Amino acid sequence: MTRIRLTRRFTFEAAHALRHYDGPCRHIHGHSYKLEVTIIGTPLVKEKHPKEGMVLDFGDLKDIVNTHVLQQVDHALLLREGGSEALISVLEEQGHKLMLTSFQPTCENLLLYIKDQLQPQLPAPVRLHNLKLWETENAFAEWYAADNA
Repeated sequence: MTRIRLTRRFTFEAAHALRHYDGPCRHIHGHSYKLEVTIIGTPLVKEKHPKEGMVLDFGDLKDIVNTHVLQQVDHALLLREGGSEALISVLEEQGHKLMLTSFQPTCENLLLYIKDQLQPQLPAPVRLHNLKLWETENAFAEWYAADNA
């Protein structure tokens, strides 16, 4: 059976600051991110099954990404753990949505975090094929499973 790739796009808003960075991105600033998730698999061949002919229902893919990625990052401030505890305390007291990470919250590292969140959620035999994360209209990072095989 022929393998098919399916892609779904998502958008989310998030802010971050890059600790120890030597440019303006060391300051808290936000982005309108675009995320492209591509999976690969073979269409289901099971007559009268509600998902017959599908690799994965686009709605199911949307639910997986929303639950395991977007609910955590959308409208959040991403900061690396171990930064300014005073700032973090004030932001938490004021009810801001924070996501403290063990990594520098660059586009590249955020992309790897997303990969790690999604891979275990996909039903077999569907696999994650690639991800693209646009930080701006003109700049994005990509991850391909084949590059890491």
